Amino acid sequence: MKMTKVVPFAMSALLLGGAIGAPTASANEGEATVINAETSEQQVQPIFIKVTGTVENVEVRENATYYTVVDGDNTNIVIANKDSLVFDNMGKEAKLQKGDKVSAYSYAKKPMLAIYPPQYNPEVIIVETEEMGSVEVDFFNKDLVDTENNLKLNVGEDTKLASATGKAVKVDDLKEQHLVVFYTIATMSIPAQTPPSKVIVLDTIEKEEPVEVDPTPEPEPAPAPAPVDSAVQEIINKDFYEVDGTKMVPLRLIAEKLGFKVEVTPKGAIVSKGALSYTITRGQKEYGYNKALRQFKVAPALLESGKTYVPVEFVEELTK
Repeated sequence: MKMTKVVPFAMSALLLGGAIGAPTASANEGEATVINAETSEQQVQPIFIKVTGTVENVEVRENATYYTVVDGDNTNIVIANKDSLVFDNMGKEAKLQKGDKVSAYSYAKKPMLAIYPPQYNPEVIIVETEEMGSVEVDFFNKDLVDTENNLKLNVGEDTKLASATGKAVKVDDLKEQHLVVFYTIATMSIPAQTPPSKVIVLDTIEKEEPVEVDPTPEPEPAPAPAPVDSAVQEIINKDFYEVDGTKMVPLRLIAEKLGFKVEVTPKGAIVSKGALSYTITRGQKEYGYNKALRQFKVAPALLESGKTYVPVEFVEELTK
């Protein structure tokens, strides 16, 4: 097969001329395409959300570092910790710093907080360098072809294989998996074929398996509520409001009594302890729990100057 090196300006010329070469990392990477039978229009369903730009600010917090990534008018926050996968476009481990041009790939089905600017906790972060190297992050089928039939992997003895969790990986382990692929050359064919220099299995992403649902499941008994600390109970008894039939209690006073750290934000607070983190927004029923979203019956509110009140049921959440 005829092989060609991949560089950005060369790729543009190939695509405009109708030839197919190996794609560089682009906004369409990691997307599955569904064709609507009625309209014949293609509907793009991304597998990974790709955020690109330049790191313009770095904020180190207790458990993670927040990188402000700016691309024109678009601003995003990329969150990384000591376990995050960060490589350059040649597959070498890298360290993020201000001024780096980056591409961050987040699994699209992972829950996100409804805040601005958007915050992402990506599966992998790529630092783009001047060296000639391409990256694709996508799901690859049993034939090691990506979702859009753009790239097929021909894994050889020189290909380095790894996994996000550090487990040993064989070639067969790459099939039907989400992969990070590093490569420099590819054939001018459909799909383009490449001998990748390095492949990482994102085995932190769980495979979606069909779940059989019992049509008549027996109801599970409700768990008994955890006992409330006496000092917390005293706050609840003395300091509360009734809103739409729901008892509202002061967030900071109770959370700090239970050993949580409370960080005030312009519209609410972040309550954290160890691996637990809750993002509370006044006037919004949805609240963040680690990487998931949950919902209050009544939205938190600023019922007294400087004091945010939440439904009393949240106390049970904090004491689990």
